[in-house]
Amino acid sequence: MRTDMKVLSHKDAAYTRFVRKLDRRATPGGSGQKVEQIVASIITDVQKRGNTAVFDYTARFDGLKLTAKSLFVSQAEIDDAYAAVDEEVKKAVAISKRNIHAFSKRSLRKDWKTKNPQGVEVGERFTPYDRVGVYVPGGKAPLVSSALMTAAFAQAAGVPEILAATPAGSDGKINPALLYALIESGATEVIKVGGAQAIAAMALGTQSIHPVEKIFGPGNVFVVEAKRQLVGAVSIDLLPGPSEVLIVADKSANPRYIAADMLAQAEHAGDSVVGFATNSKRLLNQVQQEIKLQTPTLSREKYIREVLKKGTFCLLTKNLQEAVDICNAFAPEHLSLIVEDEHTWLDKIRTAGAIYVGALSTVAVGDFVAGPSHTLPTGGSGKSFSGLRADQFQRRASIVRMDHQALKKSQATVDTFARVEGLDAHGKSVSIRLS
Repeated sequence: MRTDMKVLSHKDAAYTRFVRKLDRRATPGGSGQKVEQIVASIITDVQKRGNTAVFDYTARFDGLKLTAKSLFVSQAEIDDAYAAVDEEVKKAVAISKRNIHAFSKRSLRKDWKTKNPQGVEVGERFTPYDRVGVYVPGGKAPLVSSALMTAAFAQAAGVPEILAATPAGSDGKINPALLYALIESGATEVIKVGGAQAIAAMALGTQSIHPVEKIFGPGNVFVVEAKRQLVGAVSIDLLPGPSEVLIVADKSANPRYIAADMLAQAEHAGDSVVGFATNSKRLLNQVQQEIKLQTPTLSREKYIREVLKKGTFCLLTKNLQEAVDICNAFAPEHLSLIVEDEHTWLDKIRTAGAIYVGALSTVAVGDFVAGPSHTLPTGGSGKSFSGLRADQFQRRASIVRMDHQALKKSQATVDTFARVEGLDAHGKSVSIRLS
């Protein structure tokens, strides 16, 4: 069985050119002109026609005919989902949510205040957004964990209104486990819409959908492009696209584990990216052999083979430092670091959405239950964005309070700035209080 993966050694002529291309940076219009134009037209249409546009696109892309009445998930549908989901799934959701909330408490920003040398009291106040939107992709698998990894963080931050958007099947139903996870994670409304039209509807509003203040969650190229184009009309978390992993390992690594992790990412299918960089030729050969052995045993073999062929690369580097340099240039969504001196090499990693350190730290545990969100920057955007966190669901406002003495101590400095900038009214706004 051939895997058709791209395998390159630092001795190969094509190696240097390929490695240079791994130095990615997300750019405006990076989805391509065609996708950009399609998304722009969908956004404009939703802005003009509201519900009607959303219904038309849902019928065209998902084969589902919606009305204003069937747009939102009903209480009866929620009750049916709760009855259909087995106790093991409910327990798994509860464990994951508990870890997410515990992790969130550590990262939520806290109010603080102090006094500057002039005696002015300064500080910051953090409050949750009033209304946010979370997007959960549809596609080939019900992403129950993605519901938790977005909505549960909003829930932990105390957001009172959480609008969830996820595409329903042509029968108008959402996977019961996914719907259960959304409601348990605090979703107060769920609309049966996916794609760019869902992002536009949440950002701009329609006759039935009240607009949100910030949008969270991963999606395909059209969803990510819609989020990018709507910045300004709404705030966004980051630009998380198709799943990706880079494994950096030395001779100490177990080839079976590495192959298993690569295949786990490949089963996301679509435009997923799977990378492996090592300075051990023996390990590289062993991993290739393990992939050949393990692939036929997996239920999503068809999708895995597609990703292995078009979205997977294996590199034999000159040394481990070069592998780390490739990681920092590539800015992977997930980095698996399996090396002997892990603390030294971990300190050298600068750009990765999430870092899994050690042979037993599998990405799957992070995806489902560890606590940090698996909604992470992809496509090179990790150079500018961090992964989704609870504090992204908080607004920040600076607080300034002063008494007569603090105002008096500040006056001379204000007068200087007012004179230099030609803004005498600024200076007078202070002196009038002191006269």
